[in-house]
Amino acid sequence: MIRPTRARLALSAAVLTGTGVLVYAGFQGALSYYRTPAELAADPDALLSRTRLGGAVVPGSVRHEGGETVFRLASEGREITVRQRGVPPEAFRAGRDAVVEGVLGTDGVFHADQILVRHGNDYRPAEAAPSGTAR
Repeated sequence: MIRPTRARLALSAAVLTGTGVLVYAGFQGALSYYRTPAELAADPDALLSRTRLGGAVVPGSVRHEGGETVFRLASEGREITVRQRGVPPEAFRAGRDAVVEGVLGTDGVFHADQILVRHGNDYRPAEAAPSGTAR
Protein backbone atom coordinates (compact mmCIF):
# COMPACT_ATOMS: atom_id res chain seq x y z
CA MET A 1 0.00 0.00 0.00
CA ILE A 2 1.32 3.44 -0.93
CA ARG A 3 1.29 6.01 1.86
CA PRO A 4 -0.09 9.39 0.77
CA THR A 5 2.33 12.22 1.05
CA ARG A 6 1.49 15.56 2.60
CA ALA A 7 1.43 17.15 -0.85
CA ARG A 8 -1.22 14.68 -2.03
CA LEU A 9 -3.30 15.28 1.09
CA ALA A 10 -3.03 19.05 0.63
CA LEU A 11 -4.02 18.74 -3.04
CA SER A 12 -7.00 16.53 -2.17
CA ALA A 13 -8.13 18.98 0.51
CA ALA A 14 -7.85 21.89 -1.94
CA VAL A 15 -9.87 20.04 -4.60
CA LEU A 16 -12.60 19.10 -2.10
CA THR A 17 -12.75 22.66 -0.75
CA GLY A 18 -12.97 24.09 -4.27
CA THR A 19 -15.74 21.67 -5.18
CA GLY A 20 -17.64 22.56 -2.01
CA VAL A 21 -17.37 26.29 -2.76
CA LEU A 22 -18.68 25.78 -6.31
CA VAL A 23 -21.61 23.67 -5.11
CA TYR A 24 -22.48 26.23 -2.42
CA ALA A 25 -22.32 29.10 -4.93
CA GLY A 26 -24.56 27.18 -7.32
CA PHE A 27 -27.22 26.67 -4.66
CA GLN A 28 -27.22 30.34 -3.65
CA GLY A 29 -29.00 31.31 -6.86
CA ALA A 30 -31.35 28.32 -6.76
CA LEU A 31 -32.65 28.76 -3.22
CA SER A 32 -35.41 31.26 -2.77
CA TYR A 33 -36.15 32.51 0.73
CA TYR A 34 -38.97 34.79 1.73
CA ARG A 35 -40.19 36.44 4.90
CA THR A 36 -43.67 36.38 6.41
CA PRO A 37 -45.67 39.52 7.26
CA ALA A 38 -44.95 38.89 10.97
CA GLU A 39 -41.20 38.66 10.36
CA LEU A 40 -41.24 41.81 8.25
CA ALA A 41 -43.21 43.76 10.85
CA ALA A 42 -40.81 42.68 13.61
CA ASP A 43 -37.70 43.87 11.73
CA PRO A 44 -36.95 47.59 12.26
CA ASP A 45 -34.42 47.50 9.38
CA ALA A 46 -36.99 46.19 6.87
CA LEU A 47 -37.96 49.62 5.54
CA LEU A 48 -36.77 50.34 2.03
CA SER A 49 -34.62 47.20 1.75
CA ARG A 50 -35.44 44.77 -1.06
CA THR A 51 -36.91 41.49 0.13
CA ARG A 52 -39.34 38.70 -0.68
CA LEU A 53 -42.60 38.45 1.23
CA GLY A 54 -44.78 35.34 1.27
CA GLY A 55 -48.25 34.47 2.49
CA ALA A 56 -51.80 33.69 1.43
CA VAL A 57 -53.76 36.23 -0.58
CA VAL A 58 -56.60 37.32 1.72
CA PRO A 59 -60.02 36.56 0.18
CA GLY A 60 -61.93 39.73 -0.74
CA SER A 61 -58.82 41.92 -0.63
CA VAL A 62 -57.86 41.92 -4.31
CA ARG A 63 -58.75 45.08 -6.20
CA HIS A 64 -57.42 46.95 -9.23
CA GLU A 65 -56.73 50.68 -8.98
CA GLY A 66 -55.39 52.68 -11.90
CA GLY A 67 -52.97 50.13 -13.31
CA GLU A 68 -52.07 48.67 -9.91
CA THR A 69 -53.18 45.49 -8.20
CA VAL A 70 -53.73 45.97 -4.46
CA PHE A 71 -54.24 43.05 -2.09
CA ARG A 72 -53.29 41.75 1.35
CA LEU A 73 -50.99 38.86 2.18
CA ALA A 74 -51.49 37.00 5.46
CA SER A 75 -49.41 34.53 7.43
CA GLU A 76 -48.98 33.69 11.11
CA GLY A 77 -51.90 35.93 12.07
CA ARG A 78 -50.44 39.09 10.46
CA GLU A 79 -51.45 40.84 7.26
CA ILE A 80 -49.72 43.38 5.05
CA THR A 81 -51.07 45.40 2.13
CA VAL A 82 -49.26 44.89 -1.17
CA ARG A 83 -49.32 47.19 -4.20
CA GLN A 84 -48.04 45.87 -7.51
CA ARG A 85 -47.95 47.83 -10.76
CA GLY A 86 -49.25 45.87 -13.70
CA VAL A 87 -51.22 42.69 -14.18
CA PRO A 88 -50.52 39.74 -11.84
CA PRO A 89 -49.91 36.23 -13.21
CA GLU A 90 -52.90 34.29 -14.48
CA ALA A 91 -52.79 31.83 -11.55
CA PHE A 92 -52.96 34.69 -9.00
CA ARG A 93 -56.20 34.67 -6.99
CA ALA A 94 -57.58 35.05 -3.49
CA GLY A 95 -56.87 32.19 -1.12
CA ARG A 96 -53.72 31.08 -2.94
CA ASP A 97 -50.17 31.39 -1.66
CA ALA A 98 -47.99 34.02 -3.29
CA VAL A 99 -44.49 35.41 -2.93
CA VAL A 100 -43.89 39.04 -3.87
CA GLU A 101 -40.59 40.84 -4.40
CA GLY A 102 -40.12 44.50 -3.58
CA VAL A 103 -39.69 46.93 -0.69
CA LEU A 104 -41.66 47.87 2.40
CA GLY A 105 -42.41 51.58 2.17
CA THR A 106 -42.55 54.10 4.99
CA ASP A 107 -46.34 54.04 4.53
CA GLY A 108 -46.42 50.41 5.77
CA VAL A 109 -47.40 49.14 2.30
CA PHE A 110 -45.24 46.58 0.51
CA HIS A 111 -44.49 47.89 -2.99
CA ALA A 112 -43.93 44.85 -5.20
CA ASP A 113 -42.51 44.68 -8.68
CA GLN A 114 -43.00 40.93 -9.10
CA ILE A 115 -45.55 38.35 -7.97
CA LEU A 116 -44.77 34.64 -7.91
CA VAL A 117 -47.73 32.35 -7.39
CA ARG A 118 -46.95 29.32 -5.28
CA HIS A 119 -48.70 26.06 -6.02
CA GLY A 120 -48.79 22.64 -4.45
CA ASN A 121 -46.55 19.77 -5.41
CA ASP A 122 -49.50 17.48 -6.13
CA TYR A 123 -50.01 16.58 -9.76
CA ARG A 124 -53.41 15.33 -10.73
CA PRO A 125 -53.96 14.25 -14.34
CA ALA A 126 -57.17 15.22 -16.11
CA GLU A 127 -60.07 12.86 -15.53
CA ALA A 128 -60.10 10.10 -18.12
CA ALA A 129 -63.23 9.67 -20.17
CA PRO A 130 -65.22 6.52 -19.37
CA SER A 131 -64.29 3.62 -21.63
CA GLY A 132 -66.38 3.24 -24.73
CA THR A 133 -67.02 6.97 -25.15
CA ALA A 134 -65.47 9.11 -27.80
CA ARG A 135 -63.50 12.23 -26.97
